[in-house]
Amino acid sequence: MAAFFRELLLVLALLVCIFADRLPLYSCQSSNDTQWQSATNGATWYGAPDGDGSDAGACGYGTLSSSPYGSSITAVNAPLFQDGAGCGVCYEIQCTNSGLCKSTPTTVVVTDLCPGGAWCDGSNPHFDLSGTAFSNLAVPGQEEALRTVGVLDPLLYKRVPCSYPEGTTISFTVDPGSNSFWLALVIKYVGGPGDIQAVQIQQAGDNSGWQSMTHNWGANWMFQSTTGGPIQGPLSIRLAAKLDGQVTVAENVIPSGYSNGATYSSSVQFA
Repeated sequence: MAAFFRELLLVLALLVCIFADRLPLYSCQSSNDTQWQSATNGATWYGAPDGDGSDAGACGYGTLSSSPYGSSITAVNAPLFQDGAGCGVCYEIQCTNSGLCKSTPTTVVVTDLCPGGAWCDGSNPHFDLSGTAFSNLAVPGQEEALRTVGVLDPLLYKRVPCSYPEGTTISFTVDPGSNSFWLALVIKYVGGPGDIQAVQIQQAGDNSGWQSMTHNWGANWMFQSTTGGPIQGPLSIRLAAKLDGQVTVAENVIPSGYSNGATYSSSVQFA
């Protein structure tokens, strides 16, 4: 049933793109990575064999294994990272090595930028998987043998909706460098399409209404006071997904007197 509603929302979003492509919050995007594709030398792995790669990656999500992201994560190279627009996107991946690879795919979420080197610097899409994600591709009992292969050629991949544990909602972590006149937020646990096209903010009592936030880096978006005075909470955040144009509003999610470094959970999630 959930899959049906996701497909229905995608169809509706596409109709919006056809008949109303001047909506102020987002521009409609097309994507062909929702179908299976093959990447040459498509995957490597890093970190501990049963680990989550590394924390504090280029998306800015921080600790992963104890969060809804879990350990099945991946860094990707520039064609998939898209200067941070690829943060939070989910993929099904599957390898094809006979006798070592499972016949079913595993799901990963993008949390980092592939750090460079022979595979990461190329124009061909590449996934640098956590040890956990890489091992999940293997036939049970063949995990070590698959890790020994090192580079998976080819790797099959396609984009899929992100699904987190029940009750997980979109959350916002206030950047430690924020102050009364400049606010930056890391946007986490975006379900469904996983990506963000645009972010707007509304201050308490601000008659100017919604104002655009600027993409800073990774999953980090920033806003600078336009009134000459301090930013006034509580703050509402409006998000638009890049893939299908879904829009949701986290009302009063950032309280007045918010704390730098704190994470605030909303009551909303994309389908």
